[in-house]
Amino acid sequence: MFRLLRQSSVPLGNFSFAGVRSYASAKLFDKILIANRGEIACRVMRTCEKMGIKTVAIYSEPDATAVHTRMADEAHCVGPAASSESYLNVPKILEVIKKTGAQAVHPGYGFLSENANFVKALDEIGVTFIGPRTKAIHAMGDKIESKKLAEQAGVSVIPGFLGEVNSDEEVIKIANEIGYPVMLKASAGGGGKGMRIAWNDKEALEGFKLSKQEARASFGDDRMLIEKFIDNPRHIEIQILADGKGNTVYLNERECSIQRRNQKVVEEAPSPFITPEVREAMGKQAVALSNAVEYRSAGTVEMLVDSQRNFYFLEMNTRLQVEHPITEYITGVDIVEHMIRVAAGESLQIQQKDVQLKGWAIESRVYAEDPYRNFLPSTGTLTTYEEPDTSSGDVRVDSGIAEGSEISMFYDPMISKLCSYGEDRAKAIATMRRALDTYRIAGVQHNIPFLRSVMDNRRFEEGNLSTKFIEEEYPEGFEGYKFDTTQTESLVCAAAVIRYESTRRANSVSQQLRSLSEDIPSVSSMVVNVLGKDYDVEFEEVDVDSYGQAKISFFNTSHIVNYEWEFGEHTIDLQVDSNVVSVQILNETHDGFDVQYCGSKLNVKAQTAVQQTLSRFMPEIAEIDYTNFLMSPMPGKIISIDVNVGDSVTAGQQLAVMEAMKMQNALRAESDSVIKSIEVKPGDNVSVDAVIIEFESK
Repeated sequence: MFRLLRQSSVPLGNFSFAGVRSYASAKLFDKILIANRGEIACRVMRTCEKMGIKTVAIYSEPDATAVHTRMADEAHCVGPAASSESYLNVPKILEVIKKTGAQAVHPGYGFLSENANFVKALDEIGVTFIGPRTKAIHAMGDKIESKKLAEQAGVSVIPGFLGEVNSDEEVIKIANEIGYPVMLKASAGGGGKGMRIAWNDKEALEGFKLSKQEARASFGDDRMLIEKFIDNPRHIEIQILADGKGNTVYLNERECSIQRRNQKVVEEAPSPFITPEVREAMGKQAVALSNAVEYRSAGTVEMLVDSQRNFYFLEMNTRLQVEHPITEYITGVDIVEHMIRVAAGESLQIQQKDVQLKGWAIESRVYAEDPYRNFLPSTGTLTTYEEPDTSSGDVRVDSGIAEGSEISMFYDPMISKLCSYGEDRAKAIATMRRALDTYRIAGVQHNIPFLRSVMDNRRFEEGNLSTKFIEEEYPEGFEGYKFDTTQTESLVCAAAVIRYESTRRANSVSQQLRSLSEDIPSVSSMVVNVLGKDYDVEFEEVDVDSYGQAKISFFNTSHIVNYEWEFGEHTIDLQVDSNVVSVQILNETHDGFDVQYCGSKLNVKAQTAVQQTLSRFMPEIAEIDYTNFLMSPMPGKIISIDVNVGDSVTAGQQLAVMEAMKMQNALRAESDSVIKSIEVKPGDNVSVDAVIIEFESK
């Protein structure tokens, strides 16, 4: 399918090149095909448009109306939903390249970005790959080989077994020789897939099995290696740019320690832990490794850093990294532009002395997932989608979706990369808080409540990070935002303002008042319920001639509140004394409002005393008991059923394995039970909350 797309109705997104340097030259390519989808495809297209280069999008059948498909100058379908039949369908993509006359291909990240065979196929038809050469991809894509090369280049490496592991017996033998804990990881892996930490023989065997299966499914290569797991490290990476002509620079570091299941969640640049001396040492080693493989293009050398600032090579990603925007913020370098220029044969146009480090940037990865259910993926249609304001330049949103977009089970559930910038870390955090508070998403579950909680976490504020941050700060999982007294009282004030303004709007519409300024009582009493607690509130307009000022009193305290809100607006901004807050209004209920505050969805009630008394007689809806069922925690595919009807199982026993978003997840019994029935079979696709197994009643 072919479509001309430069439609005026398609926005380029909330992204600005303010502060990012460009370099004048003749046009490098006439047309570039982006072999990817979603936000990264849109990101590359923005730089191409800036450089005057036409773009070609590819898409799978479900992505026919996706933003990246509509954003390109032309677009072509390359197959059905499954990535293996579309975005990884090399013959079909080569066909599109020939048909469109694209002179170069930018792979983004993931999919074919580190596929040496794809690069070779492009070489054979005279099309430029915007990335490294096959030599570097081969060398760095194999974790066993890359570790050997790093050692030869004088890069610090993690102690471990430099070879592939092929059997259960080898796993146990090598793991015990290295000493637990160990990391089992796929040699061809990346993105957290095919990785497991083992603390004993049992976990090593189980992790070996699951990691091999994930690696085979994700990369078509199930070779495994084992290395010492450095407990409680920081994950810090160095961004490099090289032209393959001996010119290589490092663009400082990124701290990526806040991770879940080895997937990065929050990143920042620079790191609050790294000194200038360590930064220089890490940068020089990253450059040495890059030169050792004659690297060309953008790449990232990932390191683990211990508490004494000793650093060890982890891996090199031979592609554009997901979190590259925060490096662009602090350096002013458009990394994608340099990738294109280098691929066209230009020499690198910056030297190490030109690389600046100005200000601080933070990236929050916004995912369609449920943080209250162990971050399980969420699918559905975005019924509401409104990104934060980016006009000031201190907020950047890299996204590839719009209101009405579908989040499906076939691809990564990322909604966007939300970035904030400030002259220092504290200001970058404050800007991120505001951006999260004003980000409107409905139709799917999302992780904004968790991201907002991280921004207010004292340990995060102090920069005291490690890769165990999430498990240590949220040992029982995410249980919701913890509101302090000031935040709670600010929410009480917001609820009072919403109720007061809504009431006088209703009175006007019903003609009980002839206008909004006539005979409005300047003092109003109400009962506000926030977080399960009642507050007897008195709302008093400070100056009846000045809209948006009030004194709100409860519990023998008074707060001066200034606010901006018109009935029907989705967000109310208030200054409660000296505290500035934003509250999203999701919908109105019979006795109050559903709101989103500090990222969390809450119901607040604001009623007269009589209404509050009568509401106590409303019947409560009984909750359904699902304890006798194993239900699918996410949409996915059943890989195996490990029990039979009639089996007695114990708490913690593995019952089934399912795959979702290319990750395999073991489903376990929560208590001792007997299997009554099995409702699915291996190969079945299941939706969230679908019944997998029923247990006998206790």
